Amino acid sequence: MKIDRVSRWLPFNCEQIFDLAADVERYPEFLPGWMSARVGMREGEVLHVEQVIGVGPVRLRFESRTVLHRPERIDVTSCDRLFRRYNLTWLFAPGPAGSCNLSVTVDLELRSWLLQQVVDRVLQPSIEGAVDAFEARANRLYVRREA
Repeated sequence: MKIDRVSRWLPFNCEQIFDLAADVERYPEFLPGWMSARVGMREGEVLHVEQVIGVGPVRLRFESRTVLHRPERIDVTSCDRLFRRYNLTWLFAPGPAGSCNLSVTVDLELRSWLLQQVVDRVLQPSIEGAVDAFEARANRLYVRREA
C-alpha cells in the first residue's frame, strides 16, 4: 500500500484554506489536470461529486463523496469502479499568528495495473502541485500576512 502525503504551513487561517478546499466546483479554474468537477447532490456537510481529472492523455472520470468537518478536516472517498481504494484527507491545523498547517494525504489504488503505474509516477508531484495551486489561489483571494 502506497500512501502519499504533503504538508505545508500557509500564512492564512484554517477557515480560509478550508473554504478553498471545500469549493470543489472551482477546482478546474486553478488546479492543474482538473478538467471538471460538479456537485451532483448535497446532503448537509456531504457532497457527492462527479469529476474528471486528466493525467497526460489519460482521462479519469469518477464520482466521490466529500465529507466536510469544518474547519479541521475534509474526507474524500470513492467507491467508483475505477478504484480498488480511494481515500483523500485534508487536515487543517491552526498555527502561530493565524497560520494554518495544511496536510493532504492520498491513499489510492486503481483497478488497472497500467493506470496505477502512471499514477504512481505522478501522484506525489501532483499533490505538491495541488498544494502550490491552493497556496497561489489563497494569495490571489486573501490579503497575505506579512512574516
